[in-house]
Amino acid sequence: MTETVDVVIAGAGPNGLLLAGELALAGIRPVVLERLPGPDTELKANGIIGQANRVLDLRDLYRTLSGSDQPPQPMNGFLFAGMQVPFVDVADNPMYGMLIQQPRVVRLLIDWVLGLGVEIRWGHELEGVAPGPDGVALTVASPDGGYGLDTSYLVGADGGRSQVRKSVGIEFPGLTTDLVARLAHVSIPDELRTGDGGIDIPGVGRLPFGHNRFDSGVLIYAEFEPGRPMVGTIEYGTLLPDDAPPLTIAELRESVGRVLGVDVPIEPPTGPGPHALRRINGQNTRQADRYRAGNVFLVGDAAHVHSAMGGPGLNLGMQDAMNLGWKLAAAIYGWAQPGLLDSYHAERYPAGQRVMMHSMAQAALMAAGPEVVALRALFGELLSTPDGSTHIANLLAGSDVRYDIGDDHPLSGYLVPDLVLDDGRRVAGMLHSARPVLLDLSGGVTLSHDRIEVVRGTMASPPAAALLIRPDGYVAWAADTFEPEDAQRLTAAATRWFGQVSVARMQTVT
Repeated sequence: MTETVDVVIAGAGPNGLLLAGELALAGIRPVVLERLPGPDTELKANGIIGQANRVLDLRDLYRTLSGSDQPPQPMNGFLFAGMQVPFVDVADNPMYGMLIQQPRVVRLLIDWVLGLGVEIRWGHELEGVAPGPDGVALTVASPDGGYGLDTSYLVGADGGRSQVRKSVGIEFPGLTTDLVARLAHVSIPDELRTGDGGIDIPGVGRLPFGHNRFDSGVLIYAEFEPGRPMVGTIEYGTLLPDDAPPLTIAELRESVGRVLGVDVPIEPPTGPGPHALRRINGQNTRQADRYRAGNVFLVGDAAHVHSAMGGPGLNLGMQDAMNLGWKLAAAIYGWAQPGLLDSYHAERYPAGQRVMMHSMAQAALMAAGPEVVALRALFGELLSTPDGSTHIANLLAGSDVRYDIGDDHPLSGYLVPDLVLDDGRRVAGMLHSARPVLLDLSGGVTLSHDRIEVVRGTMASPPAAALLIRPDGYVAWAADTFEPEDAQRLTAAATRWFGQVSVARMQTVT
C-alpha cells in the first residue's frame, strides 16, 4: 500500500531537521527519511558562525543549542585563509559564533522535531524518484522491506552526493581541486601545547590555532575541547587512488612531517569518542544549477559543496532550510502567490555563490609560492583596516546578500536587526511561532490579515516606523513614515508574500 504525505525530506542532518521543524511549526507534519540506522556521529562541523545563530534565535533554538539564556554575541575576530581578522571596529558586527559539534546539533534538533510531531524513519533509504505534475512518487527501502510513498513535495537534504539531485537531473557544475586534506583527533605531548590554543613544535616554532600556511602545505591545529586536540593537513597537487585505504593516524603523522619538514609525535587519541578521522581526496566546489525542479527542492550540501575553510557550511544550509520551510507550507495551504516557491532559488542561489567565491579565495591564499606570500601580506594590510574587516565580516556572516523582495527601503531584503523594545521585548521572541510579523514602532499602522501578527511597541531611535518581517526573519517591507503610498506598498508586500489580505483594511491611525 502506498502512503500519501505532504512533504518528504531525504536526510536527517541539521538542515533536513531544521526544515522539518519549520514545517511542523506551520502545522505540516513531514516524513524524514534517513538511510543511516541512527543519528550520524561523524564529526564534521565544530561550530556555527554568522547569521545562522540569529536565525536559530528566532525559534529559541540558539538557547537550546548553546545552553545560554543570553542572545547571540558577535565575535571579536575570526580567521580568513588563516589570517586573523579583527572585528572590534565593525559596526553592527554580524559575525556571531557558537562552539558546538555537529553530532550534538543533530541530537538536539531531533529532540525538537520529535516534540513537534515529526516522524523520522531511520534506516529508510530513498531508492526511486518519479516526479509528476502534482507531486512525486517515491520508492523506499527499509529494514522491513520496500514500500511506496506519494508526496506533494520532496526535499533533498541528503548531502553532496545527493540521490535526490541526481534522480531529477539537476546539474552540479563546479571544479575539483587536486588536494588531499586529512583531519583527526590525536594525542600530542603536553609540552608542545602552548596554553593559548596553539602548539610549539621544535624546529618550526609556535603555531597559532587554526590554519597555518607553509610552501609545502597547510597545518591545522585546533583544540575545541580541552585535552582533545585536532590536527590536520592540506597537501596540494596530488590525489590518492580511489581505492586508497581509510585514513590512519600514521598516515596523518607522515603528512604532518611532509608539511613541516620535521616529525611531530602525534599518536591516536585517548578518552571517549567519537573521534574525528577524515580524509578529503580532492576538494569539490560545486553548486546545483537550480535549487528546484518542479516539486523537488534541494537544501544544504545537496545544493552546494565547498571547502570547510572559514566554517560556512551550517550558516549557509540552515538559512536554506529557514527560507524554504514557510514557502512550502504556504503552497500546501493554498495561499502561496505565483512565484513564491521560485523565490527560494532566486534568493538562496546568490548566497551560495558568495560562499563558493570566498571559500575558493581562501584556498588560493593558502597555496604555495612567493607570489602568494606577497598577496597574503597585502591582503593582511587590507584586513587590518575598518573597511576591510567590515567587508570580510559581512562576507563570512552572509549578511551582505540582499534578497530582491521588491521594496527599496534600506532594511528590506536583509535579516531584521536584533531590535529590543523599550519594554524589553526582543524581535527574536516575536518570531518563535514562525508567523510573519508587522512590527509597528510608531503606533500609526493598522493591518488586518489572518496570517500576519501585528506587534506594537516603542524604542529609542527606531530604524523605521514599521517593518513587515517574514517568518525567516527577513524584512519584506519597511517605512519611515506611513503615508498613503506607504500603505499601498505594505498592501503589495503583504499580498506578495502572505497571500490576499483577508480584510482589506490598511490605514493610518489618527
